[in-house]
Amino acid sequence: MMEKIVQTAGRASLGEFAPEFAHFNDDVLFGENWNNQDIDRKARCIITVVALMSSGITDSSLKYHLENAKKSGVTKKEIAAIITHAAFYVGWPKGWAVFNMAKEVWAEEADTEPTDAKAAHAAEMVFPIGAPNDAFAQYFIGQSYLAPVSTSQVGIFNVTFEPGCRNNWHVHHADKGGGQILICVAGRGYYQEWGKDAVEMKPGDCINIPVGVKHWHGAAPDSWFSHLAVEVPGENGSNEWLEPVDDSQYGILK
Repeated sequence: MMEKIVQTAGRASLGEFAPEFAHFNDDVLFGENWNNQDIDRKARCIITVVALMSSGITDSSLKYHLENAKKSGVTKKEIAAIITHAAFYVGWPKGWAVFNMAKEVWAEEADTEPTDAKAAHAAEMVFPIGAPNDAFAQYFIGQSYLAPVSTSQVGIFNVTFEPGCRNNWHVHHADKGGGQILICVAGRGYYQEWGKDAVEMKPGDCINIPVGVKHWHGAAPDSWFSHLAVEVPGENGSNEWLEPVDDSQYGILK
């Protein structure tokens, strides 16, 4: 889950002078509204920055929300495009003022697309990307990441693939029960069974994989991809890792 926002600035600054205002600021505006998940955190940050810019507010509150936007995955390129677009509608001088502050906030960010794209992908989902999937790296082409969601009762893991990353052909075995369920939670990827066409996966798509079926799954060539891997309980379960998905098989996917 995305980290819950807890705000105390209202009580720290106005707790004695205006306790009701402090309550609305800390408990309602930030405590309830900002933690509402009807829109994602990144979108909420962008809306707030544009609203403050439109009002001509360029004090410390704007800097706070610019920093919050950066933490929520807004990249240097994205904030530059957002400010430029808004400036046409709310005033060019306001654009200059916000850019002067945004340059400070994004000053240390390297202008590299992979880092930006990874942060943007992470902001699209409630599950963490996790750590590099080093234990299974030998069975993947490209970089993957693994974040345990549940390790008791039923194993559930969030697996993230950088663009172009896919795992080898493999088979899930079990004497009884077993198999795996994949649920896409962000990005775009593919699942393919041996002898069949690849199936595109987008957020919300679910794939049921029976035991004994040779298959692979991974990211589209131009997109990050994350899915939950749900381990279906079974007896004497095991994975059989096979040959990599070569470029001639993968290269036809878009």
